[in-house]
Amino acid sequence: MVPVLILYYSRHGATRQLADAIAKGVELAGATAMVRTVPSLNDATGEPDDSTPEKGPPHVTTKDLETCSALALGSPTRFGNMAAPVKHFLDTTSQQWLQGALIDKPACVFTSTSSMHGGQETTLLSMMIPLLHHGMICCGLPYSEPALHETQTGGTPYGVTHVSSNTQKKLSEHEKSLAIAQGKRLASLAKKLSTQQEDSH
Repeated sequence: MVPVLILYYSRHGATRQLADAIAKGVELAGATAMVRTVPSLNDATGEPDDSTPEKGPPHVTTKDLETCSALALGSPTRFGNMAAPVKHFLDTTSQQWLQGALIDKPACVFTSTSSMHGGQETTLLSMMIPLLHHGMICCGLPYSEPALHETQTGGTPYGVTHVSSNTQKKLSEHEKSLAIAQGKRLASLAKKLSTQQEDSH
């Protein structure tokens, strides 16, 4: 069993669509998709809302992070950076960093914006930084994916993206194709690394 954690924050559902497509790719590659969210932050206190979500995936736990074989981390863009709830969760993972719980696990990142040039690539790159501190192996998407050449909406070699405009709320066909491909690639890398680690023991 190779569990792949797909962890995201989505306020209006755009980033969740990417998470669902990545999860599909993970399952198609023969791994297990564990879809989780991070809690929203209270606007008044800045503290997370730990109440159980009424619908959709459950909130992530640190055990999910420790037991996964790979991680896909997603967030909408906030001024060219990840959303505060995602950063808040990452800031609570010092214990996992001290334990080296994520070292040598593959990871990818994904994001959505409401405009074509809304800071997608800076968000993706900034999201990689804490993952690199955890010792994770960041993987993007190679240009061998035809949709990366053809897309007129989202999609970057740093990770999959979605442009959610007033006229285009759902993933475009290219965005969906790339998200599925990202999930497949992440799961395939996780399976290869897991096999190598088992063989070395």
